[in-house]
Amino acid sequence: MIHLRKALLLTAIVALGACSTNAGRFGAGGPGAGGSLGAGGLGSISDPTSVAYFQATVGDRVLFEVDQATLTSTAQATLSEQALFLMSNGEYTAIIEGHADERGTREYNLALGARRASAVQDYLVSQGVAPNRLRTVTYGKERPLEVCSDEACYSQNRRGVTVLTAGLGS
Repeated sequence: MIHLRKALLLTAIVALGACSTNAGRFGAGGPGAGGSLGAGGLGSISDPTSVAYFQATVGDRVLFEVDQATLTSTAQATLSEQALFLMSNGEYTAIIEGHADERGTREYNLALGARRASAVQDYLVSQGVAPNRLRTVTYGKERPLEVCSDEACYSQNRRGVTVLTAGLGS
């Protein structure tokens, strides 16, 4: 009986530890929302060097048109601000996530997400961000922000997200 209690207690501790791991992995907003430094590492929205400021004021994502990896003028304006932030805050590196909406095959959307992430990376580099501070990843349609079958949802899922990290590359 004592061994059973110890086993149950150990299982509960491991389970609780696993629950807190996702919060640190995905940040305050969940998958694809940015903030991979975790909820405790976001800082204050009023601190212009914090992840929270980057997400709320600069903007951590850009949206794409249907089946496109071309940056809109709105996306370029956001990315120009991201580049200024990254150049002013050299302690950060970034992972650029490419996403797609749910329409199309998994393979097509993974490739489209990769093109979107590359478009964001290329623009940031063209604005002066060192390439070794940026890395790309594609999620295709695997991490939607919105789940429903209308354009309002689809448009939010066609995105590139710049997730700030610390010390990714050198």
